[in-house]
Amino acid sequence: MATGFFWDESCFWHAGGNYAFTVPFGGLVQPLAAGGIPENPETKRRLKNLMDVTGLSAELAAQSAPNATRDMQERVHPASYLDAFKAASDAGGGEMGPNVPFARGGYEIATLSAGLTVAAVDAVASGTLENAYALSRPPGHHCEPEKPMGFCLLANIAIAIEAAKAKGLLGRVAVLDWDVHHGNGTENIFYARDDVLTISLHQEGNYPLTTGAITDRGTGSGEGCNINLPMHAGSGHTAYLHALDRVVIPALEAFKPDMIIVACGYDAAIIDPLSRMQATVETFGAMTRKIKETAARLCEGKLVLVHEGGYSEVYVPFCGHAAIAALSGSSIDAPDPLAIAMNNRQPSPAFDLFLRQSIDDMAQQLDL
Repeated sequence: MATGFFWDESCFWHAGGNYAFTVPFGGLVQPLAAGGIPENPETKRRLKNLMDVTGLSAELAAQSAPNATRDMQERVHPASYLDAFKAASDAGGGEMGPNVPFARGGYEIATLSAGLTVAAVDAVASGTLENAYALSRPPGHHCEPEKPMGFCLLANIAIAIEAAKAKGLLGRVAVLDWDVHHGNGTENIFYARDDVLTISLHQEGNYPLTTGAITDRGTGSGEGCNINLPMHAGSGHTAYLHALDRVVIPALEAFKPDMIIVACGYDAAIIDPLSRMQATVETFGAMTRKIKETAARLCEGKLVLVHEGGYSEVYVPFCGHAAIAALSGSSIDAPDPLAIAMNNRQPSPAFDLFLRQSIDDMAQQLDL
């Protein structure tokens, strides 16, 4: 079986409106030459371009997918929200929440983005593909049922999980979110559920400011099925791998999922305008290999990576290439052109020891 790669040019056409970085332009805020929010198409388009040039794309089962249907969407989002989103989209675009602008046709592009995730999860769950990557845009992990935020308009992963469950393809699902920002949307949707384990590794005090505490463990039957690991700013390669070894993998082993889905953001990278972390290209490849090995042990290798954040047009393509090559087992490499400089900027041994000790302390607090 092959590794699937789900993408569509139309997703690159999602527009971010009259923004300069994360604030609307006007007054003393000048428009940017490229325009729009940091979540721009070039990080994803340049990833696909790099894969084409290296030959990695040719090794994958690359395909598009149908838009997520209204029934699929309504398993997560209320009709009132979807109706308002569609009406605003048809009327020329707008903004449904803070920092979530979209242009005309934004609703259709968002349902296509969700559809790519639905198709990836369905194909892996049904055994058509060994594993898969969904290059979804706009992203989805911040979107709550009635509250879009953080560039996210539909909860792509949640929609895909519920679609697969409705077909009887999945029982227990684990969602690992290593985007640098807390996966509040996914957490919110499954917070009272014991059939979905949600794990978020994120920079402490970044975004959102009011969610992501280590003490937020779930409620009701979902108590203990939500894990937050708020990591210190400056965490680098070894801290991220230690977090996987010390917290993530033990939690996955205890939960025993039928599938692992990764909310795969690259904004924890050392070059990113929206974070202060120090992960590298090597980090994302290594993390993917670890989770792929874990999926092989726990759930017959059923693993799907879904693209979320990452805002460096230069660095995201190399991070994504490393992750996708690791996912597929490809020998094709796109060497990090900044590897020497980025490795030299990793935390000092003393700071790294502090970072790993803080992860150990949180693991103990989480009873892991």
